[in-house]
Amino acid sequence: MTKRTNRNYTAEFKQEAVALVTEQGYSVPKAAASLGITDKILYNWKAKFEAEQSGASLNANERAELLRLRKENKELRMEKEILKKASALLLKETK
Repeated sequence: MTKRTNRNYTAEFKQEAVALVTEQGYSVPKAAASLGITDKILYNWKAKFEAEQSGASLNANERAELLRLRKENKELRMEKEILKKASALLLKETK
């Protein structure tokens, strides 16, 4: 029994594969066969590409920015809570 390994494809390869179908008019099975990949993989890449183009999903840069902004937002909320507690303590001490 041979161990199945997942192959990793570059973003450029995926874009060119999808372009064969979307821009050059190849059918998905024909393009997949010529590239040595399965139809299912190419259908998935095509769907992901179309979702990114329509704005329905985030691309890698947008996803990274979203994660960074969420982290920054969490930190700012924590800082705000700390400042609220500190100001309440200072107000209590001055009275």
